[in-house]
Amino acid sequence: MEGGLNSGFFCFPFPFWVCPLGEERMPGIAGARSLTEVGTMDNLIAAAKAEGKLTIIAAGRDLANYGQIIDAFKAKYDIEVEELSPEAASAEVIQAVTANASSDSIPDVLDLDLATAAANTELLARYKVQTWNDIPDANKEASGLYVGDYGGYMALGYFSANLPSPGTFADLLNSGYRGIISINGDPTQTDSALNAVALATLQNGGKLDNLSAGIDFFEQLNKEGNFSKAIPTAETIASGYTPVVFDWEYQLAAQGASVPGWKVMLFDGKGVSSYRQQAINKQAPHPAAARLWQEFLFSDEVANLRLRSGVRPVRMQAMVDAGTIDTAAAAMLPAPPEESFTLNASQIAAAEKLLDEKWAAAIE
Repeated sequence: MEGGLNSGFFCFPFPFWVCPLGEERMPGIAGARSLTEVGTMDNLIAAAKAEGKLTIIAAGRDLANYGQIIDAFKAKYDIEVEELSPEAASAEVIQAVTANASSDSIPDVLDLDLATAAANTELLARYKVQTWNDIPDANKEASGLYVGDYGGYMALGYFSANLPSPGTFADLLNSGYRGIISINGDPTQTDSALNAVALATLQNGGKLDNLSAGIDFFEQLNKEGNFSKAIPTAETIASGYTPVVFDWEYQLAAQGASVPGWKVMLFDGKGVSSYRQQAINKQAPHPAAARLWQEFLFSDEVANLRLRSGVRPVRMQAMVDAGTIDTAAAAMLPAPPEESFTLNASQIAAAEKLLDEKWAAAIE
């Protein structure tokens, strides 16, 4: 590190590098775009410990093993973690950033869907973690403004004890599914529901540039009387009120974990995957802790914690190749589809416009 702690002089590491006269200064922590610009991991840890706190948001303890991850971070670095609005939607996360922009209580780090991250880049700080090269290009913004972390495939959850396993989407039109097929919300409002329409599009011969085939499928499902507007939750699944649900595989696995006969399946052929995006608030009150959190999230340790909750870490293939993956946890996941596609930001924007125009009429 030039002019930093390795120079033979002591430099205070935050809120910017203060060195003796004549020493070259490192970029401020809030401007550091990689660990190289901070110096070493020890430098980053020292700066984060000096800040003493990290504020996170939309990281519910039951989501993607966040509870164990948060507790592991606190134990490892002895840094206080304030957990804001664990169930906040991405739009609410952005509101929390902008509503109190000058406050020390705003979140340092953000867990967002891709569309929201891409639409709010002016609020985000560039940062590339040490394991950046392990992350596929399709799952990261090139300059480091946001990066995919954990996710999986759009799947179908159903009660296998009293319902047949659908081999194809066409099977869902059968009378045995009358009034019981639901998606997680309104696709004009929620990421998971939009991706359910995307999966229907691919499974019915369409492409992600135009989700008309998926809208048409749900319109037909509704006309057959098989579509339900009920919003699925762990409680509705357990009670049998929503016995057939489209959602992310890890959400379905978690919600139905204690339900006898609940099964999560992926359709053959083409599938849809998506990853939640991690980002750093440009105005983070604790910029060093924010960067240390990012480094922690993309470590092998946390990737395997994600995997043990049924979530696929974005670095999964690189970890398989390196022999650092939890093989037992990986073996518990459904086999991936033959082809996988992920909506990019422009495709999401086009999908949102089309759904605003056509969805309500399709399922009225």
